[in-house]
Amino acid sequence: MPQNIVMSIIKNILKQRILILDGGMGSMIQRFNLQEEDYRGTQFAHLPGTMKGNGDALNITRPDVIQSIHEQYLLAGADIIETNTLNSTTISMADYGMEQYVREINRAAAQLAKEICDKYTKLNPDKPRFVAGSIGPTNKTASLSPDVSNPAFRGVTFDELRTAYREQIDALFDGGVDAILIETSFDTLNVKAALMAAEDVFAQKGKSLPLMVSFTLAGKNGRILSGQTLEAAFVSVSHANLLSIGLNCSFGARDMKPFLQELKRIAPCYISAYPNAGLPNSLGQYDETPETMAPQIQEYLDEGLVNIIGGCCGTTPDHIAMIASLVERHGARGLRVKAAMTDKNELVLSGLEVLNSQLSTLNSQLLIIGERCNVAGSRKFLRLIKEKKYEEALAIARGQVDEGAQILDVNVDDGLLDGMQEMTTFLNWMASEPDVARVPVMVDSSDWNIIEAGLKCLQGKSIVNSISLKNGEDDFLQKARKIKSYGAAIIAMAFDEQGQADTYERKIEVCARMFRLLTEKAGIHPADIIFDPNILAIATGIETHNTYALDFIRATEWIKTNLPGAKVSGGVSNLSFSFRGNNYLREAMHTVFLYHAIQKGMDMGIVNPSVALTYEDIPKDLRKLIEEVIFEHTNDSVEKLMEYAQNHGDTLSSTQTEEKTGFLWRNHPVEERLKYALIKGIGDYLEEDLEDALKIYPNPVSIIDQVLMAGMNEVGKLFGEGKMFLPQVVKTARTMKKAVAILQPHIEASRSDDAAKAGKILFATVKGDVHDIGKNITSVILACNNYEVIDLGVMVP
Repeated sequence: MPQNIVMSIIKNILKQRILILDGGMGSMIQRFNLQEEDYRGTQFAHLPGTMKGNGDALNITRPDVIQSIHEQYLLAGADIIETNTLNSTTISMADYGMEQYVREINRAAAQLAKEICDKYTKLNPDKPRFVAGSIGPTNKTASLSPDVSNPAFRGVTFDELRTAYREQIDALFDGGVDAILIETSFDTLNVKAALMAAEDVFAQKGKSLPLMVSFTLAGKNGRILSGQTLEAAFVSVSHANLLSIGLNCSFGARDMKPFLQELKRIAPCYISAYPNAGLPNSLGQYDETPETMAPQIQEYLDEGLVNIIGGCCGTTPDHIAMIASLVERHGARGLRVKAAMTDKNELVLSGLEVLNSQLSTLNSQLLIIGERCNVAGSRKFLRLIKEKKYEEALAIARGQVDEGAQILDVNVDDGLLDGMQEMTTFLNWMASEPDVARVPVMVDSSDWNIIEAGLKCLQGKSIVNSISLKNGEDDFLQKARKIKSYGAAIIAMAFDEQGQADTYERKIEVCARMFRLLTEKAGIHPADIIFDPNILAIATGIETHNTYALDFIRATEWIKTNLPGAKVSGGVSNLSFSFRGNNYLREAMHTVFLYHAIQKGMDMGIVNPSVALTYEDIPKDLRKLIEEVIFEHTNDSVEKLMEYAQNHGDTLSSTQTEEKTGFLWRNHPVEERLKYALIKGIGDYLEEDLEDALKIYPNPVSIIDQVLMAGMNEVGKLFGEGKMFLPQVVKTARTMKKAVAILQPHIEASRSDDAAKAGKILFATVKGDVHDIGKNITSVILACNNYEVIDLGVMVP
């Protein structure tokens, strides 16, 4: 059937009944007891190494096997058949030296599935069958470093993923698939690359296909492998026009159910689920039979949790037949689709966790955007970035979050810096720090290339600061559409071809024009539009500047009334630029200004969250002077404030700064300090604490065994309870490695030449396995305990 009408056909069916997806492919292939020559065939006979286990190659070498499996699932009642292409990207196929065959494999797989589906549709036109092109996660993650010693390193880039996915999707499209299924997704940045690749292909073809996304969870804490909560992952891809969002793999049906209930709460599209046949046993086999799985699937139907249901690892045609019979007997229509979150005019952002702007709005609070990771606003941050001291720079970000920043502004615009490289490096470092990465990021630059480099690092839904009309409408719209495809919200600065909007009239004129362009031509939802009507310096001695604060506040009120759904933000420190050097007066001006701006609808602001000055803290006489300046109540208000500034020095002695630490845990005994440092992944004080420990313990190995391992055991306990997640564990492993490196010279000095190793450990991940991170962590811990670790690598037969 024509590809451009498939979406409406599938949606019409989903309004009436639940669709059945097929089951596991790998477990079915194993039933054929295939040998090396089956995988290799004549087509791949010349390639070195083993081919056995490369199931995707069978699309070429044994198409009869793959089509037979498809047919068994169709006979069992499946409505949707997945192509056998989970690993058919140039990235995954590189392990077999088969990159040049990727297009051929995908096209053949699509044609095999399409041919058999068309056959069964003709036999029963009332039950049309569809082909979903299977897009796997690859064996790389774009959000995490595979090297615990180098948090900024990535095994794959966003652009490499996008290119690989584009080639795969293009071939599947040409092969005739009816939908694209991005599945078993463990890193949302990988998913974003796949979604953008699909956009590329659809634009080139002039036709689009339904898009389906399915995540796999890393554990019962409800996070994916890269650390995002399920809701945060969904928010990150909510910009795409998805047919369905769902879960597959990782769990059996029983363990998956709570997370499907979560999806039901948040998702405005159809929901899919295809669980494993239980969890694998010690032999890697799946014990859940169709009969034992049936009651769990029945609960899905009874509670209206799904619209598309099938099976993953270990499921067979018998499982799918069972599911189909349950659906038929139940007569279930499935979960009804509800309105999208953005239809409620809420700005929803995400890092590893979700930030919902409505929560602040309801409480009349400002969303705090931390300003100190900006080279223009923090000399210390600039110095650290120039000196490549990223771990210390990261401590500034951590401090901002600890002090209450809900979003982090990151800006590396400096003439002596390579902005694209520094933005990429620092954001990758931030991704390694869970306490920082949990909040959304504002990518801030006047250079579009730096903004785009930042967006390629962020799996969450971020904010771009900013775009404007200064280069005309075409440039504005092009950038807006690009930002949407990355899944970010947009700050639109009140700046057009004539320059910066400084008066109230100019501010509302430019913002109204941008709003119309963004909503009507770029397809941006109002909730993802944030206006910056320009907070400009007041009390400069120039008469025309006197109304700048009031103009911003009036423009804010107008925007909130006349441009429904849009948000308002601004860089608050600009207001008091005239009083640089008098921090107390500056913060007092900011506090008074925000007090009034928030009442008129200002939603967020770039501020220093460590300054805890409140409106009531400010002496009434000063507060009155500032309000006179802001609202221009008297002709000499500016002169009066300047006179006050001259007569009062910087008196805010209690103001916290980024230089201030004051960590209470530093006062604890050395054992507790080391344990705390390991659990939190803080490596700043290891050298001095380990020196203290060496004075107490008989040898350095005792410190590892009795102190450091106690911390790591606590990490294991917390991880097992779902109270820590993978990025945190990676961070603790890096801290552990650093501690052992500090102790290593002492260990060597105290070790006799004939000292035996505790044992020898041989490590590898099996062919086809993409989960290499846990092995790396375990290797570090074992090496720290005097084991000789031999790592054979990843994807080992």
